[in-house]
Amino acid sequence: MSRIRRTALTALSLAATTALLAGCAGAAPGGEAPAGEPVTGGTLSYLEPQTWTTLYPPAGGFYPNGAIVNNITDRLLYQDPETLELEPWIATGLPEVNADATEYTFTIRDDVTYSDGSKLTAENVVKNIDLYGKGDAARALTPSEAINNYDRGEVVDATTVKFFFTAPSPGFAQAVSTINSGLVSDATLDLDSEGFGPGSATQVIGSGPFVIEGEKLGTETQLAVREDYDWAPEGAEHDGRAYLDGVTLTVASENSVRVGTVVAKQADIARQIPAPDEPQFAADGLGILAASTNGVTNSLNFRFTNPLLSDIRVRQAIIAGIDREKIVETLFTDSYPLATGALATTAAGYVDTSENYTYDPKQAAKLLADAGWKAGSDGVLEQGGTKLSLTFNEAMPQPRSKEVVTLIQEQLGELGIEVNLFSGDYAAQTAASLDPDTIQVYHSMVGRADYDVLKSQFFSTNRNTLLNYDTETQQSADPKLEELLAQVASAPSPEERAAASEAAQRHLAEQAYILPLFEEPQVYGLTTAVQGFATESVGRPNFYSTWVTR
Repeated sequence: MSRIRRTALTALSLAATTALLAGCAGAAPGGEAPAGEPVTGGTLSYLEPQTWTTLYPPAGGFYPNGAIVNNITDRLLYQDPETLELEPWIATGLPEVNADATEYTFTIRDDVTYSDGSKLTAENVVKNIDLYGKGDAARALTPSEAINNYDRGEVVDATTVKFFFTAPSPGFAQAVSTINSGLVSDATLDLDSEGFGPGSATQVIGSGPFVIEGEKLGTETQLAVREDYDWAPEGAEHDGRAYLDGVTLTVASENSVRVGTVVAKQADIARQIPAPDEPQFAADGLGILAASTNGVTNSLNFRFTNPLLSDIRVRQAIIAGIDREKIVETLFTDSYPLATGALATTAAGYVDTSENYTYDPKQAAKLLADAGWKAGSDGVLEQGGTKLSLTFNEAMPQPRSKEVVTLIQEQLGELGIEVNLFSGDYAAQTAASLDPDTIQVYHSMVGRADYDVLKSQFFSTNRNTLLNYDTETQQSADPKLEELLAQVASAPSPEERAAASEAAQRHLAEQAYILPLFEEPQVYGLTTAVQGFATESVGRPNFYSTWVTR
């Protein structure tokens, strides 16, 4: 294989490179260097807490989806998980970008094929990005939240593609390095949402180092190595085919089952090891990798359009009434640093806004009294016959969400605020999250190693986590927030994006819209038979350079 010269993205790269937690680069358990020479062969047993829901790349953010998409697709560019710099992959170099970041030109390789034998061509690349940039409502395929202001793609010649944007899109280079822009075959691009869904996994064809060999609906997905794979990025640990012959991804929803199976060395890796179980992996032959997600911290989001939370004093009181340090100390480990702002300290554009999140129950009580809330006969605060009764979701993809809300329930209960936990499966939680009258406080996070992660979480046409944007009236309750977030994604220079990100983060803090809890990692438990295990820049597994020694 001929190697592409390694070149870091400069003007469009992240403003600062950061050291990540152990687990982002190829490593042995605990982050040590791999032991011995790589071994070819064997099947890795990998345990997931939840089943995947779709393999449509723009919807790959859900970690069970991403675990598969990350290993069956390639991208135009590669983001180094340690330095966060961008490097060539399917593109032979970094893009040519015009002055206002509205036109990107890539030269692509001509020797790449999909696992069904079809060629990866310039036409195919444009077809991919056109779908991801625009979506297709008729097929229930959403646009990628990572691609902003997309207009169209154009085939310049057999190895050159060009993309146009209606406004500056400085995050596009990083966007095409993420799993949300994973390249798939023409036949795959013709599928509808059901075609990307459970039961149809083997129809999803990528050019990556693994192919989907089979699935047992809702319980297991089998990946097989692609023997002829030979176009890994420069930043990969090796050339050619992956070391493993295959990976079996099995759903093990019970924490005790995932942990116990790996501790007993009957499986190789398990994702989402609960904090109380981390000490079990200190035993011989076991280890923990905690990978940073480099994005929006694990936070509470206050739906301020709901009448109960429309008064900033109430939101400030809730913030002052929650002891975040006690929550982190009680429920988590050193793998979960206390959050100091909307973004993790490793994220692009991070700003420390912790001065807005001081625990002060006396101040909380005063704020509530000033806002006109008084204790009712049952001790719950009331105003005009309405109780201060809030419902939180159980963030099922997030670690120990139920326990977090339970502690908050106790803490806010002392102030007379009633906290309810919305119960229900993933589908029910998703549906309820769209209604501020059902869920007033939304527990969530999102990872992405780019400034745009802030927009992804809060912007109207992205996750709209605060429900600032009303889809019926098509109006924003806080247009200033919308403007700041749009600027994060549209300012052409890194300096302007950093300034816009800081302004948005300070606005979120000053308006008491969020309460950051902790920087959420992806915590993996694994045996020492696993070597070279890696994650990409937001903690999703990358099995390409992994091998097993048993």
